[in-house]
Amino acid sequence: MELMHTFVSGNLALDFAGTVRGRTTYNEDTLTDPAAFGRWTVAASVLDQAPDCDAPTLDRAIRVREASYRLALAAIRGTAADDADRTVLNAAAGELPTLTLQSDGTLTRTGDANAAISAIARAALELLGTDQRHRIKECGRDECTRLYVDTSRGGSRRWCDMTGCGNRAKSAAFRARHAD
Repeated sequence: MELMHTFVSGNLALDFAGTVRGRTTYNEDTLTDPAAFGRWTVAASVLDQAPDCDAPTLDRAIRVREASYRLALAAIRGTAADDADRTVLNAAAGELPTLTLQSDGTLTRTGDANAAISAIARAALELLGTDQRHRIKECGRDECTRLYVDTSRGGSRRWCDMTGCGNRAKSAAFRARHAD
């Protein structure tokens, strides 16, 4: 069964980091094989067609994912970023998918798996290398470890997504208040 991906983080690299669910609890990696990465690139609108992907390319994508996650956590916690993680992202940020505006006004996105990995690495660099890094938060629901960019006016957002984690947390709080 194919797992549905969610895109609620406000940044491509953070959404990609979210392909590991429940990192501190059940730790479910949704990138189970190279083809799963290709499908994710289409679901995330990085590419229009899933690229060919082999095991070494998937390993490279996972290294970018984990480096992005660790660097974002360092930004949240105000701790020093690991030089090795920066090196992974910097090295991966080379080629980008090709964007083409068609005569009917639609946009096509083409490229190989390495171009998709590069787009993810660049999204991480553009987030972590700007003041936006101060808006990165971790979901307030204990079971969720998704990181997101808090774009709320007051910077008071607590959950990665109101329809998912926010709703669950509020429902649990309501039930707790009204328990007999």
